Amino acid sequence: MRIYLLKTIQVFILVCCSNAILTAQLYNDPNFNKPTTGYGSDGPHTTATEEFENPYYAGQNIKIYHPGDIQVKVPTLFYSHAYGGYIPLHVIGLFNFIAKKGYAIVFVPYQTTGVSVENRYENLLAGFRKAARDFPNIIDTTRVGFMGHSFGGGASFATAYRCFTENNWGQNGRFIHSSAPWYSYNISQAEMQSFPIDTKLIVEVYDDDVVNDHRMAADVFTAINIPVAEKDFIKVKTDTVNNYVYATGHDLPTTYAGFDALDYYAYYRLIDALCDYTFTGSLVAKDVALGNGSLNQITMPTGMQNLEQTDMPIVTYDESRYGFPCSAAGNPRNAYCGNFTGVSMVETGNVSIYPNPFTTGITISNLIGNEMFLLQNSVGQIVYSGNVTGLQHLNSLPNGLYILKTIAPAYSKTYKLFKE
Repeated sequence: MRIYLLKTIQVFILVCCSNAILTAQLYNDPNFNKPTTGYGSDGPHTTATEEFENPYYAGQNIKIYHPGDIQVKVPTLFYSHAYGGYIPLHVIGLFNFIAKKGYAIVFVPYQTTGVSVENRYENLLAGFRKAARDFPNIIDTTRVGFMGHSFGGGASFATAYRCFTENNWGQNGRFIHSSAPWYSYNISQAEMQSFPIDTKLIVEVYDDDVVNDHRMAADVFTAINIPVAEKDFIKVKTDTVNNYVYATGHDLPTTYAGFDALDYYAYYRLIDALCDYTFTGSLVAKDVALGNGSLNQITMPTGMQNLEQTDMPIVTYDESRYGFPCSAAGNPRNAYCGNFTGVSMVETGNVSIYPNPFTTGITISNLIGNEMFLLQNSVGQIVYSGNVTGLQHLNSLPNGLYILKTIAPAYSKTYKLFKE
């Protein structure tokens, strides 16, 4: 695994660097056209670029992509790139898509080697703030989103928290979109649990990712103080249609390999709708971005596997699958990794749940007295929500895996249960 991971990072850096001489690739999906209307379709605007020297990373520039035909400030996204992805052509497709939709997006490169994780975080934060100060005619800091992939996906929570709480960014709309996140530094559990409650959130993972343990994504999604109605956990699954492989590896989405349905339907479409819902309040947009498993949210082109949505993520694969496991000493949140592993009898303080597996129902003892419960099946559908009494009458449910979440003011926790 370590050899594979080293090769993955080396190839990733080489591909990113080679993009300096490439132009953006074309949509080359042999099976499905990209969306022509609605969320995920290309917008009507032109793309303009502002560029200035990055004072925190010599030789690299900070860039702002924005709609060139709009003369007023626009809602702005702040993008934290993956480790080694300091050349923006790696994800230029995303930047052009955002600008054409009428929003701005800020790209701040950070150092890959020779600095600490904390230095990289401060580079990102300082670059975002400098762009906002220097371009107030473009960037509307009252309507913002923070996006990131891999290292940047983990970093987005700390940078967003500081801009939300210290600079009051996003008072008219704010969101985070984190994909395949690495470890999340510089944000405490107390800060996660005091996160601005009006933030919207999508955490997106890819089924064939063998780099970053999905437990990191499940942890931050569960820990953050955002209501279930305003956040969704999405898994994108690999598929093959007519011998063409839609691969959901760690590098999704990319530009250097061209665009296909995964880019537009599983990634751009949700971001497009998330922007619209966050900045305008559109309920149509919410049903796509944060639809809690609605057909408008999860449906992919006919023949491809639909997206999987859940509010109570459980990780399918063992930690040994991943180059960066959640429980590693380098993860500052490694104490929370076990929350996403099922056991025969589980406890939160004095609370216990049994039997597991169950046949007709489950018993929960030593309750605080004000818990609520959500029970989901293996595809993320909620099959019960309410108080403990209803959990004693589950004989009508099909056999299989279920996910139970207990919710109380003092705690919340997720459990894996089986019915047989």
